[in-house]
Parts: sequence; structure tokens; C-alpha cells
Amino acid sequence: MKLPFESIDWSQLPATTMPGTTGTATMRIVQHDGLRIRMVEYSADYLADHWCQLGHLVFVLDGELINEHEDGRVNVLKAGMSYHVSDGLSSHRSRTKGPVRMIVVDGEFLG
Repeated sequence: MKLPFESIDWSQLPATTMPGTTGTATMRIVQHDGLRIRMVEYSADYLADHWCQLGHLVFVLDGELINEHEDGRVNVLKAGMSYHVSDGLSSHRSRTKGPVRMIVVDGEFLG
């Protein structure tokens, strides 16, 4: 995959808000063939409504992201921290206490 130079003004992209089990996730998305880049904002007290097995590259910009794993492990990422995982190697979900803002990259290259 070859990507041209592209700068993104996230404030100009349409936002989609989806409910979690509690709280909301608001996403702004740039989609390329085989690649998705998202600015995601979780509200305070957000809990994802599903276990995710997709691969991601995640960079936390603001707040504290709590990753729960289906096997009981918990990881906490603060602003400036990141995580990465390939498809099918983790069953995880996001949770927050306060609001969180992060960049999420996923796509075919993580398969």
C-alpha cells in the first residue's frame, strides 16, 4: 500500500457517536483501501459493549485508557502511551473513568 502525503484536520471531519454499555465513543475516521485511521474520544465512564479481537495501533493523547482482557488481565495507558496488537491475538475492550482521546490505526497489515 502506498499513501500520498496527507495532513488531517480532525476538527473538519464528521463525527459519529456510538453508545457503549455505558458512556459514548465519538469517532472521526479517515478511510483508505485496507487502512483506517480514527480519532476516538471516549466519554467518562465508558465501557465498550463488546470484546474486540481486531488488531490496532493505539496512541493515547489525553486521559487514561483501561484495557480489559477477556482472560482477566488489565492494562492502563496514560497520555503519551500506546499499545499494538495483531488481529486475533487478544480479546479486549476499553473502559474509562474520565474522558479519553486517542488515535487508532487498523487495517489489513495487522491480519
